Amino acid sequence: MAPLGKAIILLGLALVAIGLALWAAPSIRWLNGIGRLPGDIYVRRGNFAVYFPLTTAIIISLALTILFALMRR
Repeated sequence: MAPLGKAIILLGLALVAIGLALWAAPSIRWLNGIGRLPGDIYVRRGNFAVYFPLTTAIIISLALTILFALMRR
């Protein structure tokens, strides 16, 4: 169980770091584009709007895959 505990703690710390980075995003210029990338789908019809961040989700998925692959080594 010790490796599982370490993984949960590291995941929690990573989530805190990501949260702090996104919270500070207005002051960090390169984070301002997250969520508004080309390929993100946004449809507005009258008073109805749907937003699906497809490209953002793919980039975050790739980053997490690389991070977890490095943690396994």
